[in-house]
Amino acid sequence: MDTWKTAPFELGHGEDACLLLHGFTGSPWEMRPLGEALAARGLYVTAPRLPGHGTTPEAMLEADHRRWEAAALEALDALRGFRRVFVAGLSMGALLGLRMSALRPEVVKGLVLIAPAARFKGPKMALLKSLRNTGLLERIVPWVRKSATDLSDPVALAEAPILPAFPIARLKDLWALQETSLRDAHLVRCPTLVVVAEQDHVVDPAGGQWLASQLTGAPEVRMLSLQEGYHIIPRDKGGPRMAAAAGDFLDGLRQPWGDEEERGSASGILI
Repeated sequence: MDTWKTAPFELGHGEDACLLLHGFTGSPWEMRPLGEALAARGLYVTAPRLPGHGTTPEAMLEADHRRWEAAALEALDALRGFRRVFVAGLSMGALLGLRMSALRPEVVKGLVLIAPAARFKGPKMALLKSLRNTGLLERIVPWVRKSATDLSDPVALAEAPILPAFPIARLKDLWALQETSLRDAHLVRCPTLVVVAEQDHVVDPAGGQWLASQLTGAPEVRMLSLQEGYHIIPRDKGGPRMAAAAGDFLDGLRQPWGDEEERGSASGILI
């Protein structure tokens, strides 16, 4: 794996900041186009590389969901000096974004959930999940091999840094994070944009719509459904449209009337 591609990054300058969180077995590479778009709008953006990700399969052996959450919290807390702080996450990163918003409601002023891993697609993941507490997973298939990622754009797919394998035990951490994040979704107190891709092969886009309905404490929830592209939305064909929508959404929150206490009671789901 080309670790220079998967390295954490910081971009831009400004009074407001956005934390970018990548997906399971992914890396900050996934979030770079969104980071560049937000930096061009005057935001400071930072994208950490979560523990165990973006280097070698063996690095994932000790990287559980507690370490992922701790790394995200550390990155979020490092932004406390900014005027407003936002979080944008892809897939598992969206689950971490939910956790950050639930744990630090006074810090996170806006949330962008991209292809959130609320529900996985296909019977295989359901079967694996049903076996997670039996001990069979680690004995039968200790490692999961990967040779591609869910991108429709052939250029992006050819350039994608792909972790060739990961311990199947880490799926249990992914499910644990999923359950905790979804359980606490009602604790989110900031405006939220949920983005899904209708052709996603990893997560069910209907799960994103369901998640939007669970954000009952958010003053505003918006949905964007993309017809083009697959799961890795920021790098795929729908990426520019998503980045523009996310930028417009966060720009609205950066205005003087964008503070939650000044937004009135205009809550609800906007499509």
